[in-house]
Amino acid sequence: MSTALTAFLVVFGLALLSMPIYAWRGGGPDADASRKGSTFLLGAGDFLLHWFMWVISPLERLALALGLGPDFFNFAGLAFGLLSGVLIAGGRLELGGVAILLGGVCDILDGRLARALRLDSPYGKFIDATLDRFVEVFVLLGFVFALRGFVYGPLLAAAAVSGSLLVSYARARGETVGVLCKEGLMQRGERLVLICLACFLDRPISARLGRPVGFVSLWVLGLIAAGSLATAAYRTAWIARRVREGEKR
Repeated sequence: MSTALTAFLVVFGLALLSMPIYAWRGGGPDADASRKGSTFLLGAGDFLLHWFMWVISPLERLALALGLGPDFFNFAGLAFGLLSGVLIAGGRLELGGVAILLGGVCDILDGRLARALRLDSPYGKFIDATLDRFVEVFVLLGFVFALRGFVYGPLLAAAAVSGSLLVSYARARGETVGVLCKEGLMQRGERLVLICLACFLDRPISARLGRPVGFVSLWVLGLIAAGSLATAAYRTAWIARRVREGEKR
């Protein structure tokens, strides 16, 4: 068992142990997350979302004490995204998963710090959303290279890249015509969780199945590609219907 996978299992075990503590202490909803509205797992992941905000709250307080601003975490997240893509391309999936997790924490902290410091601005929204797309492209391009030994590996990874960008593009174009759509199952949070799980579990599960490393990631990327394209199509139809309805009034 690799060191990175062992570390993941230890962290996962500690996370499971912390959930009863969170619930025992009240398990109340995170005010910031509630204000934004949760769509993680179509809202079914609310407990996990609020628990995770509780887990990382000490990091948020530390960042505020150190005077770190949103941009620090924006660009730290970008760096972790680039690193994860390089590690995945080099076959070091577990370490790539660690980098994705760290980048995800940075992505959450940048928004929370911006709101805590009252620094919400068009610049912040633009740079946050745009760098998120860079991170996802870096990660999935790593899989394009890592899965080159499979017949459909690069194709599925490329389809996952395309689907993830189309999901975001549909929402962005909807906002330009005054329609906000955050619906759909395969959003960024779900995609990154699946990719992380693939990074950490690919090697042991593929070995158990007698398959080469990358086999599990291949199927996960196929799922992400199909789910993302379906989500993008759903958002497109949802937004188009509401735009048409607005024009008829």
